Amino acid sequence: MNLFGGTINKLEQSLDYATAKNNAISNNISNADTPGYKAQEVTFKNALNDALSSSLQAKRTNEKHIPFNSTQNLPYRTATNSNTTYNHNGNNVDIDKEMTELAKNQIYYNGVVDRINGKFGSLQTVIRGGS
Repeated sequence: MNLFGGTINKLEQSLDYATAKNNAISNNISNADTPGYKAQEVTFKNALNDALSSSLQAKRTNEKHIPFNSTQNLPYRTATNSNTTYNHNGNNVDIDKEMTELAKNQIYYNGVVDRINGKFGSLQTVIRGGS
């Protein structure tokens, strides 16, 4: 039984996404001067999954085989951009970009938290009988 509908679950996934993105940005900022470090980015993977599932259907012939979709079922993924180099030491962290992404992510996170608070506030009002 899904007591809250899908809204709370989607908001929870949104918080997970914002947390993963914040962790990646924090790692990028903390490694801005690390030689050879390549920046990480958290992106949605729905489009990738849709493209892969429509063009290739894999079938397990035995339940003991490793599943083809063994990755976590998250709506986002973390990727490392190893094709670019911005600094002389092989590092590709752009600190201005990372700080901008951090600010945008904080606004997004706070918005999701406000929405969850609103949902729980509505539930609390209903439980109290409307007062």
